[in-house]
This record gives sequence, structure tokens and C-alpha cells, in this order.
Amino acid sequence: MFSQAHIRVTFDKHIAFLVIDRPEKHNALDNDDIDALLAACALIETTSQIRVVILSGSGGKVFCSGGDIMAWSALSPLDFGRHWLRRGHMAFDALARLRQPLIAVLNGHAFGGGLELAAAADFRLMESHARIGLPEPGLGVIPGWSGTQRAVRRFGAANVKRMALFGEMMDAPTALAAGVVDEIVPQESGLRRARELAIKVSEKAPVAIEAVKMLINTAEGEEGGRAAEALAGICVGYTNDLQEGVQAFREKRSPVFQGR
Repeated sequence: MFSQAHIRVTFDKHIAFLVIDRPEKHNALDNDDIDALLAACALIETTSQIRVVILSGSGGKVFCSGGDIMAWSALSPLDFGRHWLRRGHMAFDALARLRQPLIAVLNGHAFGGGLELAAAADFRLMESHARIGLPEPGLGVIPGWSGTQRAVRRFGAANVKRMALFGEMMDAPTALAAGVVDEIVPQESGLRRARELAIKVSEKAPVAIEAVKMLINTAEGEEGGRAAEALAGICVGYTNDLQEGVQAFREKRSPVFQGR
């Protein structure tokens, strides 16, 4: 089990459960939570038996309300841009680029950075009572954790404009019809449905699933060169030439490569 700031991770066989546990603050994220998300992703990424990740918020009312206003409103403009936004991007990028598929359970409202957090997932379940939106411009700020970038790639520019420019809040049926979420489930049933989906994923070939996710991410501009290098590195890792090169280095001789 991992627990840092308001971020908890538990493992159950091949599934990791990543929970934002700050219901008294509507699961808002502060600086420590951003650092904890990065640490949690590093743990999940390197835990070999984990094949799928489920992300949710605690409390049942709010999935995540985004960045804690008290945390970022006290920052200078330079610190806000250099640290708060950049660090948040690092954490959300780490989530989006996990080798394992990520299922987000919107078991409550997802506003601002909370919706940007959900955008990092590969599949979004939305409970019937939840609402989503990007209200940042109403506070005089921008959707800064890739709300104008990844959210556009995942949700489409028109939907992001509806929420960010015109302040529209989407209920579950509207979000499903717009393609912002993938499935609606009854209230309090999101985690059960997510587990069912996670089990289906975990029963498939994990290396194939990992490769497919990286290729899809590359196609939509999420991964770039990192995926190509990772996949190429895996291929090279299975060659006899790699073993010969390492062995020759250890024996301080010239390698004899066979091209296989």
C-alpha cells in the first residue's frame, strides 16, 4: 500500500486502485498531492504484476474539484507558471503515459483540474449523478493542467469550448452523447463496473496491451518519440546481439554480432 499526502494506492492481484482521499476539500489537489501523484505513478509503473489502474475520488460526491484554490492563489505569477502548472503537467503526463491502461471512475463531480485529471485516463466511467465542467475562466484563470491541450485531443475542441468559454456544465447523459465519457453507470456502482473492466483487461496479454496503448498514445500525440524508443528497446532486448555485446564488455573483448 502507498499513502502520501491525500493520495492512496492499493494493489489487488493485477489491479492498482489509485484514490484521491480528501473529501472534506472536495478532493482538491495541493502541492503535496501533485508530488504524491508523481510518486504513485512511479510505484505503479515499476510494479511488474500490475496490469491496469483504477482512479477514483473518495466520499462519493466529488471525483476531484481540481487544484486547491488556497494553494495556488497565494503564488506569484512566476511561481504559478513555473511550478504549479509545470509540476501539475508532470503528474498528469505521468498518469496519461502509464504503461498500464487507466480507468477513471467519475464517482462524483469533476471540475477544472478534476476533469483534466480524468482526461489523462484511457477510459472514463461516469456515475449518473455527476457533473463535469471547466469553470476556471470564471475565476480569472485558465484550465492549466492540459485543459486546452490533452482535453481537446481527448474530448474535441467544440466540447472544451462549451465548458471553458461558455461555462456549460455537462450532466452524465450530455457528457456521454458528446463523447467526453465512455459509459454511464448508476450512482455508487462505478468502482464495481471498473473492476469488471479491469479484470477483462488483466486477462489479456500484458505486453501486447502495453504496446497497443503506447501506439495509440503516439497516434494521438500523447507519447511522441518516447514510445518508439521504448518499443524498439524492447525488441532489441530480446536479441542475442545484446547479450553478446554485454558479455563482450564484461570480458573486455570485441563483440561478434550475428544480427539476431
